[in-house]
Amino acid sequence: MDKRHIESSEMIINPDGTIFHLHLHPSQLCDRIILVGDPGRVDMVASFFDTRTFEVSSREFHTIGGTYKGKPIMCLSHGIGPDNIDIVLNELDALANVDFETREVKPEHRTLTLVRIGTSGALQPELILGTPVIAEHSIGFDGVLNYYAGRNRVADLDFERAFCEAVNWSSLLPAPYVVKADSDLVKQIGGDDMVCGCTISAVGFYGPQGRELRLPLANPDLNKNIEAFRYKGRAITNYEMESAPLQGLALLMGHRAMTVCSIIANRVNTTASPNYKTAIHDLIKTVLDRI
Repeated sequence: MDKRHIESSEMIINPDGTIFHLHLHPSQLCDRIILVGDPGRVDMVASFFDTRTFEVSSREFHTIGGTYKGKPIMCLSHGIGPDNIDIVLNELDALANVDFETREVKPEHRTLTLVRIGTSGALQPELILGTPVIAEHSIGFDGVLNYYAGRNRVADLDFERAFCEAVNWSSLLPAPYVVKADSDLVKQIGGDDMVCGCTISAVGFYGPQGRELRLPLANPDLNKNIEAFRYKGRAITNYEMESAPLQGLALLMGHRAMTVCSIIANRVNTTASPNYKTAIHDLIKTVLDRI
């Protein structure tokens, strides 16, 4: 990225020298970052740390930094939804690559490693509850990446076209984008105990994921079309809400990012596990050991 001055209206710095939403100081940033949705889950991740060096809470953004097996690491909660990922990724990148004194982009790029650990609903019947699924490919229904230059450079345009044609995508909805996770990071974190899948990032939990409570759906057949879709022999495995903007923005910014989710519901089999914390606990330990 070109070195340039960033105005105070574009990047707000708090009076204490921290970034606007996350309330983190550049000196607190770690290169290895675990991302979770639930602010309460940060404490679960940090319970594995050998040491804790700082803790910051601001709105839904809860951060604990420390060490795990001698490695500096931090866990940050991003809340629910792709809009929050836009905030978190831009502010983490600013902490890494903008000089807060001069407001200029630093000449040398700092690369962050970001692994999101979440929960998800399966779209294929063979995915049993508790299975960890890596979003090797992620399809963004949110439109976040479409606001940024370079979107087509990091997206799989053939995949996008095939998907939109197969599911009869409505022109009223944001254009989907397909992005990959960092391949080296997937190899590092993944294993025989995880499934590499194609994950949808929805813009909501109910209608946008085909759930119907009192309001009828505009396209009640969308999920059936998604379940039947195949691209180069690969099916869409699961729904969640953050992997696509995370991976897409990381690609544009030059960071390494991926998402792995524990399956807590199967939309095809109509099964769900409200007691999923044991599976999440085990997944956190696995990711910490491999990151």
